[in-house]
Amino acid sequence: MSISVTTVNVNGIRAAVKERSAENLGLLPWLAELESEAVALQEIRATEEQAREALAPAIDDGWHLTMSESTVKGHAGVGVLTRAEPTAVRAGFGSDEFDTLGRYVEVDVPTSLGEVTVASLYLPKGAVDPAHTSTATETDERKFAEKKRFLAEFGGYLSEKAATGRHAVVGGDWNIAPTENDLKAFKTNRRSPGFLPHEREWVAALLDDGWVDVTRTLTGDVPGPYTWWSWRGKSFDNDAGWRIDYHLATPELAERAVKSYVHRPEAYDLRWSDHSAVTTVFEGSDD
Repeated sequence: MSISVTTVNVNGIRAAVKERSAENLGLLPWLAELESEAVALQEIRATEEQAREALAPAIDDGWHLTMSESTVKGHAGVGVLTRAEPTAVRAGFGSDEFDTLGRYVEVDVPTSLGEVTVASLYLPKGAVDPAHTSTATETDERKFAEKKRFLAEFGGYLSEKAATGRHAVVGGDWNIAPTENDLKAFKTNRRSPGFLPHEREWVAALLDDGWVDVTRTLTGDVPGPYTWWSWRGKSFDNDAGWRIDYHLATPELAERAVKSYVHRPEAYDLRWSDHSAVTTVFEGSDD
């Protein structure tokens, strides 16, 4: 018995479907070959109607789409594709500020390991700490404060969820590289959003609460595997990336993780997103 859960930032669902479509290498052909039971999607950047239209071949093939779109047009949006129809759906995490912005959705799905909560997260990118730069703008200050508010609210929610004892896995674009092993150029990014001390401390606190970074646990104390590379320059070719897409799982489910890997394209021009998908495989006991 085993299940596989995948997470991927699609960088716009309609663009991801069209990208590389002439070569039959876009999102839909990739999805058709995927053996996962659930796929967490981020940055859908479309209404649910538009997303369903873009994903129509996959939905016709049996996938069930659950989605939380943003009230800001063309922004954010998260979803979960599941093989089995969810038994429960929860959009948001009880936040008056963030629940309408397409940042978080979770579903309960029946699997061979029992019912599992699978969630999709698109955490705000934020901005550099205005206290450490003389060029900070009002936008920088606003984005920095927004991310701190999100972390405070969402961290409390995850702490409560970890305490329930249920099998749960949160896949997403966390927009935080937790350690120096999680980005190539860590020395020059110590004051960059996604690698600020308070962000890394926040992830560390989640791990202290019981959540497990299953990819890091399985790969060990090594650089990478990276999941995001800039479109610019030679970042992808030189593997100068960030590991900001990953799964956090509750302890008992994490104990069943046996494999986690990045779907890194073989070449720059085969990409349909600036992120690569990550899949984690969980196995059950033989009892």
